[in-house]
Amino acid sequence: MSNQHDASSAADVAGASRSLGDGDAALKNRRLAHSIARVLAFEGFTMSINGIGSPWIAKSFHLGESGIAGLFAWISLSAIGALGLSRMIDRLGRRRMVLVCMAGTSVSALAAAFSTNIAAFAACEIALYAFIGATVAGCIVILAEELAIAERAWGQSLGGLGMGLGSGLCLIVMPMVASRHSWRWVLVLASAIGVAALWRAARVIPESGRWQRAAASGTTSASSFYDAFGQLYRRRAITILVCALLANIAGIAGSSWAYFHLVSVVGLTPGAASVLMLLGGGVGMLGFPLAARSCERYGRIPTIFVAALMTGLGALAFYWGPPAHLGLRWLWIGITYCCFTAGLSAGQVGGNSLATELFPTAIRGAMMGWFALVGAAAAVSAQTLIAVLAARLGGLSIVVGYLSLLAIPNAIIVALFLPETRGLSLEAAAMEEAFEEPGS
Repeated sequence: MSNQHDASSAADVAGASRSLGDGDAALKNRRLAHSIARVLAFEGFTMSINGIGSPWIAKSFHLGESGIAGLFAWISLSAIGALGLSRMIDRLGRRRMVLVCMAGTSVSALAAAFSTNIAAFAACEIALYAFIGATVAGCIVILAEELAIAERAWGQSLGGLGMGLGSGLCLIVMPMVASRHSWRWVLVLASAIGVAALWRAARVIPESGRWQRAAASGTTSASSFYDAFGQLYRRRAITILVCALLANIAGIAGSSWAYFHLVSVVGLTPGAASVLMLLGGGVGMLGFPLAARSCERYGRIPTIFVAALMTGLGALAFYWGPPAHLGLRWLWIGITYCCFTAGLSAGQVGGNSLATELFPTAIRGAMMGWFALVGAAAAVSAQTLIAVLAARLGGLSIVVGYLSLLAIPNAIIVALFLPETRGLSLEAAAMEEAFEEPGS
């Protein structure tokens, strides 16, 4: 009896220790995810300054519509810098590069705020967006590598929610500051927010344990920038980059021209359009937690598929408008805009979860850089197609509606050619053992 009692007591102690350990790990993961969300809120705020502040930026530099579009096209070259910095995330470490790129974002924002020459401003903005792209890539990778299997999609949703809240804050702050003072003060504010976020992140964000093990084994130093296109991962890489191109063209086209459509085509006042977009975007952010739940219950690929349908069909209905006989036009506009933005949010969670899980530790950061490069190509492609086809097809809103449908073939390709990763460890999903074998 005594031995049984001792064994029972030992089991109880061991169980309590495991429960305490699980509780500590869960608390640590929550702290990490919340800290990453704060970092991404800062990046989302800073990233949104150009788009929201474009009327004031154009006026400050005496640019017309084509001039400001040309300036933003030059700034898109930042994707090349983001690709290079993302590769350094694999070589030098996730934590180190995230902190370096956050500092670079703050410095670049401050330099851009004091740039009175358009060439100097463009150079600062190219550096700014390169650092933003690399920071976002590093944060996405850290969430994938540090969180437990069942928490990875939740972490990606929290990160996306942080970026959305940062962007929403910029939407509120920019008109208030720019109308009374100067849009440049928003860049100064972004720099200050970055310093505060950097101080917090340095205390909370750890180095990825998976990266440390890969670095210690020599896998990261032995890997190549182009390993994603080797025999082992070529099908995955090409498929997911094609899908990223289609999804980004659809998403960028739809999200870039919503305000213009509401004011110039639908006929809403600027104030009413701003309120509708702010409320609709807020409701649309429900797509983040809903997608996280869906990813864990049904899988990444079903979530991406449904999100793509919501994005494509929602944007099509929004831009092509309600039937002429419909009385409650505002209800149609509100519902379709919420559907479209929720689809974008959900697709981001599913896409980030799947993309980070399909590739090994040694090249996971570089793949995020390739996504940034494809995203820049998609932005240029979308705006060029809209400019070329608008007059020929009956207006900008008609073209945007057509482009939004590219989200649907993206969903079909994902479902046909990419494997499901729900419930798999990162090592199993990314075929780490096969990658580490000599000659792979």
